[in-house]
Amino acid sequence: MYTRRHFLATTATAGLGLLAVHTGAFAQSTSNGQSPASTPLLTRKIPSTGEALPVIGAGTSGSFEVEAGSVQYQQLKQVLQVFFQHGARVIDTSPNYGGADAVLGQLLEEGGWRQKTFLATKIAANSRAAAEEQWAGSLQKLRTEKVDLLQIHNLRDWQEQLTYARELKAQGKTRYIGVTHYTDSGLAELERILRTEKLDFIQIHYSVNSPNAAKTVLPLARDKGVAVLINRAFDDGRLFARVKDLALPGWAAEMGIGSWAQLFLKFAISHPAVTTVIPATSRPERQLDQLKAGTGPLLSAGQQQSLIQQFA
Repeated sequence: MYTRRHFLATTATAGLGLLAVHTGAFAQSTSNGQSPASTPLLTRKIPSTGEALPVIGAGTSGSFEVEAGSVQYQQLKQVLQVFFQHGARVIDTSPNYGGADAVLGQLLEEGGWRQKTFLATKIAANSRAAAEEQWAGSLQKLRTEKVDLLQIHNLRDWQEQLTYARELKAQGKTRYIGVTHYTDSGLAELERILRTEKLDFIQIHYSVNSPNAAKTVLPLARDKGVAVLINRAFDDGRLFARVKDLALPGWAAEMGIGSWAQLFLKFAISHPAVTTVIPATSRPERQLDQLKAGTGPLLSAGQQQSLIQQFA
């Protein structure tokens, strides 16, 4: 079975009304090296403000845990070049990701990409003092004075830390606040928080083999006007082991889907509550492949259900 780190190293219809066209160009190379008419990334709006975000973003867990200046670091620079050249903006990181935030901050500064980035990070602390120290370190490592989204990591001490995040928002240090989790064990608590707290975002897992967020949390987020980031759309790479020798469904080509990665991401963004999915990669060719999932038609309800049944 593939692990997340191994993979990174080596490897619906109802929602159409919520989608808008992103102005960033998505150009696909032809066999003669020329570029045809560009295909833009789809976007969805953040309910609390109406700001539009591309439906495909990026995460940093695993993929950005490299040494600055290394071969892997230079490869990540190519990943970000592809990412921004094709209109993507949302990057999600955390102080818990083994130095990924510092690597990201350096890359964004060197590439001149900070102003293009919708930068999301997290607080993962058990006290106010620890949170304040961690936040100061995050700004330093990310080489910025503020972020776009500050999230409470995996609901850790969320009552106290959400209060702190609201204070930082009032100070202009973050434009949006939210909470995150990554397994089904957090769904019930996320539902309770959505019913009682005012949030801009939640972040949760949602994939063809882990679709339970669609039962309560995703519809509730939509009803409450809360944007949704999706993590683990590839189940930390394990889904690729399951499809290693399988052909795509026959209808995939008709949808413009050319890889399992595109299909898994298309599944996630086909839910009308989902704002952006944030897959991680350390390889530029995979970054380009993932971005293609953010173009073209979404999956029908029947197509989504067929995938859930296939991977149950």
